[in-house]
Amino acid sequence: MGEPKPRVSCASSSTTDSSAASPLPSPPPPPLPRHQPVTLVQPSQKKKNKTKVFRVFRSVFRSFPIITPACKIPVLPGGGLPDPYRGSSGSRVTGTLFGYRKGRVSLSIQETPRCLPSLVVELAMQTMVLQKELSAGMVRIALETEKRADKEKIRIMDEPLWTMYCNGKKTGYGVKRDATEEDLNVMELLRAVSMGAGVLPGNSEAEGPDGEMAYMRAYFERVVGSKDSETFYMLSPEGNNGPELSIFFVRV
Repeated sequence: MGEPKPRVSCASSSTTDSSAASPLPSPPPPPLPRHQPVTLVQPSQKKKNKTKVFRVFRSVFRSFPIITPACKIPVLPGGGLPDPYRGSSGSRVTGTLFGYRKGRVSLSIQETPRCLPSLVVELAMQTMVLQKELSAGMVRIALETEKRADKEKIRIMDEPLWTMYCNGKKTGYGVKRDATEEDLNVMELLRAVSMGAGVLPGNSEAEGPDGEMAYMRAYFERVVGSKDSETFYMLSPEGNNGPELSIFFVRV
């Protein structure tokens, strides 16, 4: 049996217009756009002037090791991480960790939330696994690559591939990539967010109807230890006992 047809009631029977008696169905509304128009701007290329005293302090700080080849980061007796660089030569950037809950998490580094990403790395860890690690309180991610003579003129952040460790355990490989359309859409949606965590509507075609994009955004202090090491320390708001996150990029 066919489905019952919906009844059409007429407000008045005095009209003789056939279109009023048999109204045509209105066209469906257009679908909402999946992607936001990108309004992010290019990061600035200006370099800050450094005084002679500042350069002396930086050269001293460079003598401190950030990380050893086996990813054995020194830990203080109380469980804290010694941060000889913090508060010295660091510059503040915006870092965003995002990804589908059952997919790999990505790291985006921006000069400000309104700039295009200067670095996007796909990490060797599922988003929900990283969330579990962060709930424990302290996460140290190390991305290591080998030193070679042909890499002397390559910036460490331009390396295409790193071996990844999380809290001392090898998890796989981190891969640098160009920002995809979906990456830019996430950054555009979070354009007004400086710090925070939450979920964004996911791509139901790729992840199913329950797919959600989880994200965590914060300010990071970027410290250049040497040409072979850069570190990003997540900055927490004053009085906030949130998770501690440090990300190390190093040639060993």
